[in-house]
Amino acid sequence: MRLWHFDILAFLPRSQLLAQWRELNSVFAKEDRHVLINYIYEYDKSELLYYTEAVMAEMKSRGYKIRSFDKYERYFADTPAINMTIPFARHHDDMYLRICYYNLYEKFIRGQKDYTPEQFEALHRYVSTRIALHS
Repeated sequence: MRLWHFDILAFLPRSQLLAQWRELNSVFAKEDRHVLINYIYEYDKSELLYYTEAVMAEMKSRGYKIRSFDKYERYFADTPAINMTIPFARHHDDMYLRICYYNLYEKFIRGQKDYTPEQFEALHRYVSTRIALHS
């Protein structure tokens, strides 16, 4: 379970983006605890709402349909929407961007079927402008 770095949502392959929605719904349903996402509970719930809306916007921009909003609506019923630059800022930092990049790099070099060279190259170009990558 992982919440991908906010800045690379647009670069996720289809399978990772759809899995992100499933994982978010699992958080909405039972407030999952997992070593890779426990940090979200250190933040105001409105930051998770902001992140979730970004995931939904990316899915919509790709033409993916969300069948049910029930868990989302119940979980965020009393949560005010806020604007911010990046949710989970203390955790979605440059180190986490690097971790997510290399996780996706491994998926690409291992031949993930829905991850084209063009998609990975776009991610690589973006991340390379932000942080130093090791060869």
